[in-house]
Amino acid sequence: MAKGLPTRAENYSEWYNEIVKRAGLAENSAVRGCMVIKPYGFAIWEKMQRALDDMFKETGHVNAYFPLFVPKSFLEKEEEHAEGFAKECAVVTHYRLKANPDGKGLIVDPAAKLEEELIVRPTSEAVIWNTYKNWIQSWRDLPLLINQWCNIVRWEMRTRLFLRTAEFLWQEGHTAHATEQEAVEEAERMLEVYATFAEQWIGLPVIRGVKTPNERFAGAIETYCIEAMMQDGKALQAGTSHFLGQNFAKAFDVKFVNKENQLEYAWATSWGVTTRMIGALIMAHSDDNGLVLPPKLAPIQVVIVPIYKSPEDLASISEKVAPIVDELKAAGISVKYDDDDQQRSGWKFAEYELKGVPVRLGVGMRDLEAGTVEVARRDTLSKESRPLEGIVDHVNGLLDEIQANIYKKALAFREENTFRVDTWDEFKEQIEKGGFISAHWDGTAETEEAVKNETKATIRCIPLNAAAEAGKDVYSGKESARRVIFARAY
Repeated sequence: MAKGLPTRAENYSEWYNEIVKRAGLAENSAVRGCMVIKPYGFAIWEKMQRALDDMFKETGHVNAYFPLFVPKSFLEKEEEHAEGFAKECAVVTHYRLKANPDGKGLIVDPAAKLEEELIVRPTSEAVIWNTYKNWIQSWRDLPLLINQWCNIVRWEMRTRLFLRTAEFLWQEGHTAHATEQEAVEEAERMLEVYATFAEQWIGLPVIRGVKTPNERFAGAIETYCIEAMMQDGKALQAGTSHFLGQNFAKAFDVKFVNKENQLEYAWATSWGVTTRMIGALIMAHSDDNGLVLPPKLAPIQVVIVPIYKSPEDLASISEKVAPIVDELKAAGISVKYDDDDQQRSGWKFAEYELKGVPVRLGVGMRDLEAGTVEVARRDTLSKESRPLEGIVDHVNGLLDEIQANIYKKALAFREENTFRVDTWDEFKEQIEKGGFISAHWDGTAETEEAVKNETKATIRCIPLNAAAEAGKDVYSGKESARRVIFARAY
């Protein structure tokens, strides 16, 4: 175990927190409930951003930016939306401070009270749809496909780095369409973008589904989601895409003249993923030695560590390694040659293992004489000696192999921990052990709430394209047309 990390079996929550801190990803800030994302953690987020941003633009979206503040009256216009976020809002009431008359610090200037309170955005539907009213007049203005990268504030009492913080980073897409069908297709398309990113970049297998009415986004007609399983058997909602119908268009009076020269309301979607994706990556793949990073998102994909006894040895190794570093960079691989003489090679091995670097190359004088290099892969902790000649091609293929293996391992874990359950006693027994439970649900909010109250398990999703299957609700015994996925969740 790296530096005495707690094991997953001992204390999964503490294991997660320690990895985040010791691997240099993030730390708690002086502001309660908020975090500082450190350079190594932000480098992972930047890679996520680049990949997702490319995928958004390939599907016709463009980036814009909208205000951090939302007038309270805007938030109130869509009642269900306002009610859904009311308990999480941070509110700005004044615009100025002044010196305390008693000479101690600053106080709010009572003369600077805002005429209308401003909400620090918990999401941007309200301020964006107020803007869209000015941008949309005709069917020729549609579809309007906008995304923004920004921060969000949702006041949280219980926080955990990356998974749930009062302020977090995300992207939020907001689109307007001429027809219901186009909007539904957009919501489903973006869900598939998220699923593809999760599986092909994070190496995270996900279940594509829709939320129950109880679990929908406030103001949505339908909420699509991707659900992932963490190594403790809990679910994590990794991304959502919402079909908003005409609710926000009606709330903000966004009308357009259609092809038949008739006036109608636009159809809307919104969709987003957050920095909690980094938390998902950590919890799905890492082990008791530290981070395990999928190569596509690793800030450092390959580290080369020289093993030497004298400055002359180091000079010889550096001379031999320099063209290999150049070749790796030319192949588009992010590589670090760590010739820092302040730390021994053994310490470096442990540190890069903790940081989840996918491939480590160790080169000593004996290796130079033999024309070999030691290749260590982080996902399996295996090592082998390879010829220096052709090492770049080998590493290139190895990175692809590691990426595929990380996904394969996570998928096998999910399949081994997904259970079909048909009785309430089985359900209660299994939910204590963790994992996904596939069980019948009668479709009522009452049953859904009862299961949640008795077991702390929620319906994570109704899987998309799941075959119809008649049965009996696992709790109520009433008729059911399909199975849904239950789990305890983050």
